[in-house]
Amino acid sequence: MLSGADELDLQSSPPTPSRTPRKLSSATAAREGFGDLVEIISPERSARDIIIGKESRFTLLGLANEVRHGDDIRRHGLRVRSKVLFCGPPGCGKSLCAEVVAAELKMPLVVARLDALIASHLGETATNLRKIFDAARTRPMVLFFDEFDALARARNDTTEHSEIRRVVNSLLMMIDRFDGRSILIAATNLEETIDRAILRRFDEVILFNKPSVAQIRRLLYMKTRNFPADFDIAQYASDFTGMSYAQVERACLNAIRSAILLKRNAIPEHCFKSALDHEISRAEVEREILD
Repeated sequence: MLSGADELDLQSSPPTPSRTPRKLSSATAAREGFGDLVEIISPERSARDIIIGKESRFTLLGLANEVRHGDDIRRHGLRVRSKVLFCGPPGCGKSLCAEVVAAELKMPLVVARLDALIASHLGETATNLRKIFDAARTRPMVLFFDEFDALARARNDTTEHSEIRRVVNSLLMMIDRFDGRSILIAATNLEETIDRAILRRFDEVILFNKPSVAQIRRLLYMKTRNFPADFDIAQYASDFTGMSYAQVERACLNAIRSAILLKRNAIPEHCFKSALDHEISRAEVEREILD
């Protein structure tokens, strides 16, 4: 299992401005043969927008390169690695990295909709899965399953009923047959619940950890590059220890909003401290709820 914990020195070029990936219409999804089972997204983030460990980055870009030059690999009788499982706590970049891989390959990001995929009728979930995997064979894409544990729970889990076991058996066959002209990415923050046989089907398993202080420092600079602070924001990096990338980003964006409302062109220190305190309080509330 690869870890995303090591420090990564990002490229010096500026990151892509933060924005929501463009979702294509449901009609587009229907034309692709997916019906309402997926969302098709045009990726807009690049490798400059991620802060992950060197080894994890190397693995991701290596997989993308294999798919890009898949014909060369197949000519030598080798199989293209194209199936990867992302593990780790929420807010640590799993979905972002799926988008970045799609952008690197200039492929659409096809996100499975669990609310439409998982059905109450016997056998319907497996049928929906088959529709997605069959449609994925029609063109190159990055097929992304978030919250993958909802589909791939261990078959020896006594709390699960026989329908889930049938889904896992179907999923095993579909993953085995997945074509290396596309990339399959699954993500979970409950990796301990994933069926062992499913785990073995993935070419790589990458662990996304919470950021180190050094990575938080880089993230603070990255998220305030277009709306800078009027103080050295990096001095607060250690105050975010134990938080996710998403929590650090949210504090930065809240501080920027406060500065805009004050008609400032830079983030005042008191606005950032207030946003930081709010994020710390919110994290404590979330911990109490989960405990």
